[in-house]
Amino acid sequence: MSCVCAFLSALLLSSLTVGFATDTHSAAMGDPTSIKKGAAGQAKDMGKALQASGVSWLYNWLPEPGWTLPEGVEFVPMIWGKKNLPDIDKVIGRGKVLLAFNEPEREKQGNITVEEALEAWPKLEATKMRLGSPAPAAGGARPGGWLDRFMTGAKERGYRVDFVCVHWYGGNYDPDAATRHLHAYLAEVHARYQKPIWLTEFALNNYNEGAAPATVAEQQAFMVKALPMLDALPFVERYSWFVFSSNRKDKPQNWYLLTSEGSLTEVGKTYSTASPAKP
Repeated sequence: MSCVCAFLSALLLSSLTVGFATDTHSAAMGDPTSIKKGAAGQAKDMGKALQASGVSWLYNWLPEPGWTLPEGVEFVPMIWGKKNLPDIDKVIGRGKVLLAFNEPEREKQGNITVEEALEAWPKLEATKMRLGSPAPAAGGARPGGWLDRFMTGAKERGYRVDFVCVHWYGGNYDPDAATRHLHAYLAEVHARYQKPIWLTEFALNNYNEGAAPATVAEQQAFMVKALPMLDALPFVERYSWFVFSSNRKDKPQNWYLLTSEGSLTEVGKTYSTASPAKP
């Protein structure tokens, strides 16, 4: 991490004051006991595991949950990509917050251009819900990157974007270094856009060809460091590990929080205890 990033990260953490409003489901900014922790998952019948994990919200990349969530867990709908825009009416009545366009720069994900996203944005504004920005796979603070061009275009058009969504995957499996890198990235994103942040996917995973995956112990050690940091950061409204569960039929990866049988994995158990529990 560069000296500039380290300085910026430390400065933001120590001196930021909260200058934005949050929805009624979000915890008070700056409160170390805030419940920001969420789940990203598509499997059904995981109510007991959700409650055991201590999460307060769930999203599944879809406009509808598809099943009844346990009491105390809020569903947050999403318009995943341009192909889902005809489903916009399905989010009405699903809550007060709407996520949009997952990893829009990737062909096999949201796959929508900045211009197409801006053209569609008034339809999302018409829901009257709080709106999260599209969530790029990486490079959220990069000048001229997908998110930067979208946020610039939205500002020029007078569009409403209430908070910024980003993803982060760390290729350095040292827990202290990974936590510093995540903190620095979030600080850079916040400094650029001056809006609350939702970290809707994060984990340790090196995507370079031939790189070994992080072990269960490395994921756990990172969680123990990272979750308290996220809970303490005043500009992070919510966060969600990738992934709580999947509807894929292949064997769960070692960073999954849920087993094939629907119980918490060892990483899932750490996720449930590494940040403040629900009061």
